[in-house]
Amino acid sequence: MTEKTVLPNGVRVVSEELPHMRSVALGIWIGAGSRCEREKLSGASHFAEHMLFKGTEKRGARQIAEELDAVGGQINAFTGRETTCFYARVLDEDIGVAADVLTDMFFHSVFDPAEMEKEKHVILEEIKMYEDTPDDLILDLFTENLWRGHALGRSVLGNAEALSGLTRADMLGYLAANYTPERIIIAVAGKFRPREMTELLAPFAELNRPAAAPDRRRPETGTVRRHYPKDIEQTHIIVGGPALPVRHEDIYTLSMINNILGVGMSSELFQEIREKRGLVYDVHSLVGAYQDAGLFGIYAGTAPEKSEEVIRAVLAEGEKLKQYGVSEEKLARTFTQMKGNMFLGLESVSGVMNRIGKMEIDYGEVKTAEAVLAELQKVTPADVSRVWSGLWRRDNLSVITLGGEDEGFGDGWHDLVMRETTP
Repeated sequence: MTEKTVLPNGVRVVSEELPHMRSVALGIWIGAGSRCEREKLSGASHFAEHMLFKGTEKRGARQIAEELDAVGGQINAFTGRETTCFYARVLDEDIGVAADVLTDMFFHSVFDPAEMEKEKHVILEEIKMYEDTPDDLILDLFTENLWRGHALGRSVLGNAEALSGLTRADMLGYLAANYTPERIIIAVAGKFRPREMTELLAPFAELNRPAAAPDRRRPETGTVRRHYPKDIEQTHIIVGGPALPVRHEDIYTLSMINNILGVGMSSELFQEIREKRGLVYDVHSLVGAYQDAGLFGIYAGTAPEKSEEVIRAVLAEGEKLKQYGVSEEKLARTFTQMKGNMFLGLESVSGVMNRIGKMEIDYGEVKTAEAVLAELQKVTPADVSRVWSGLWRRDNLSVITLGGEDEGFGDGWHDLVMRETTP
């Protein structure tokens, strides 16, 4: 059972004791990511994630790594559009080591200018690597086109120009404005003693930073048909559009639709486009849900000469679900699949820690797995038809392609979508 404590300054602690385990996972979650960045600070959230590993007032970068390695632990971090997380996993007897290192990084990182310049070069290489990974790059291009001009549409990694201009003052200002008590969540899962955690996390109770008003301008969306030429072997494709924010009442229905269409080897897209027709190696669907916006998409990678056939096949699968809906039996199988995936993901302390941290960020509460399953089980075929009909419309669909030469794809894909989707 998950316990929640709100410290007097607004920092939230969510924890789940798993006494049968020998390990514990500890995460510091911040409800701030690339969405919080002004354009000139693009990439600051991700850069901050890197720099917190580059030395504190009492530890160098190597010592941070060595202290966790010495006890067989793991330490890492990730940045998203609305979240950042620093986390460690150790044996239960070493939780003090993990808490001390993470807390030191969070409160006492020095942001040495020389280290900053070195790390900028590291991130520039990361950006180049990302741009050489087309199935990742196309998702950023899709998001950028969907939410053009809004921070949600910008890459989490930032760009070379903005990154090169980031100063120590910029970074300290970013942390002061965004790493504030009401945005901080400490998530703990595994074998630990609650009293011990209170002592270890005491520095967070003393944090006093004024709350900064978040930018909650809703992104404007519009349909786009765009091709990006690139000298690669495949053409990468995303068909999709704006969808539902994370707290929308139909988000569970959309999760079911996502699994039916394109999650796993038994999904409709995989069976039709890969197994039956042999057009692709990878085809899947995806959903992104944020506080006031969301997206859905169908990704496929194929030979350039097969691009039009693959797009037709994707459109046909979307239309099939829209016109014929889904049976009770199919919904029941999908529910069982999602139930299995959920509980298998909770077989590790890291999985539990990630779940409760992300839940608290997204919903302001931690819903039990049973409560989530109860919501999924309420979804009916009529719900699927209603939600999908609202999303799978020609005026809601964008098509982004990456790879190969520009052969008038933009206009061609626009005409294809207009012809092969119902109004």
